[in-house]
Amino acid sequence: MSYTTGPGPYPGQPNPQWGGNWPPPFPPPPKPGVIPLHPLAVGEILGGAFTTFRRYAKPLIGVMLAVQAIGIMIMVAAIGATVAVTQDRFAALFDLPPGVDPDGADVAALFLSFVPAGVLLLVVVTLGAAMIAALCPAVVQEAVVGRPTTFVAMWSRSWSRLPSVLGTLVLTGLIVGGPILVLYAVCVPLIVMSSEGSGPPAALALLIPGVLLYMPVAVWLMTRFGFAPAVAVCEGLGPVASLRRSSRLVNGGWWRVFGISMLGSFVAGAIGYAIQLPFGFVGMVSLFPALSAGSEGNADPEQILVGLLVYAIAVLVGGALSALFQYGFPSLVNALLYVDLRMRQENLADALIAAAGAAPAHATAAGPGPTATGAGPAAGAAPADAPVPAPPPAAEPDER
Repeated sequence: MSYTTGPGPYPGQPNPQWGGNWPPPFPPPPKPGVIPLHPLAVGEILGGAFTTFRRYAKPLIGVMLAVQAIGIMIMVAAIGATVAVTQDRFAALFDLPPGVDPDGADVAALFLSFVPAGVLLLVVVTLGAAMIAALCPAVVQEAVVGRPTTFVAMWSRSWSRLPSVLGTLVLTGLIVGGPILVLYAVCVPLIVMSSEGSGPPAALALLIPGVLLYMPVAVWLMTRFGFAPAVAVCEGLGPVASLRRSSRLVNGGWWRVFGISMLGSFVAGAIGYAIQLPFGFVGMVSLFPALSAGSEGNADPEQILVGLLVYAIAVLVGGALSALFQYGFPSLVNALLYVDLRMRQENLADALIAAAGAAPAHATAAGPGPTATGAGPAAGAAPADAPVPAPPPAAEPDER
């Protein structure tokens, strides 16, 4: 009997192709949209958010700009109406003879006249934040399956889910900020009384440690309820059910959710600063000649006014463009993280693959054919305009 020495084929098998490209044991996961449809790594979440912002820039930025424009017009109209109504109170404060101080009652009356405008500002900002919080999950819902969308579709989708998303934001604010408001309501009057000698001097010592001790609790609650807007948009739940659902999704993975969310916010802040920086530089360059002339005693009022106007426009435009990315990108990261958790916990990937018309993720290389990468519709797949399926929430875990 003879034996072969060294590497060689067994009888009936082909020669090995050393150094060749071996076929992968499993096909890559389908990627019909901005992310591969499997549990995501951190880089895939951040990359998917960048890709979503780039591919869906028109509906995403369009809706955000429309929300900001409507809010600005409402506030300009409210402040203009308030100033027009309070002309007499302005005259009572500023049109005074030399050496005459304004009356305290006039100051208080002018301040109170702007309280309605301040309340309206709070309402407008809250509604705008809710609209953007509803917009980003709606865009991600289309982006993960590669469906195109339009400004009108995203505006309609965000508007239809605005009440539920607004409810989640208000409830989250009350739950997270309620203890802080109670602490301030108790301690601030005591601090004022202690400054007058009629209250306990230890009130300030109670306020600062109380706020510092509560901050970790507030961060923990914000992270647990952070997916409530995405749940309200993608699953159609109400505010309370969305908060409970978000808490269940985060359960067992709080640190990962917190870390990726903070990383997304840090990246958004850094890129937003980079966007705003050249606008600030242009504004300073336009203002520098006027400042130089003023320091030499040759200031031209018109030159200074033009320089200030250009500087203000540059800063406002840079701030507006920066705010679009700083507000939108973390919300996109959060929405993709929500999709990732559902793919990990509820096998959402198969439902997304069916909605996108791709092949099942567990198919072998010989099975699906060209639909493994989403090139063609699978048998029984949902039509292209069907909504992304939202399976019912998972059952509560057994507490025993």
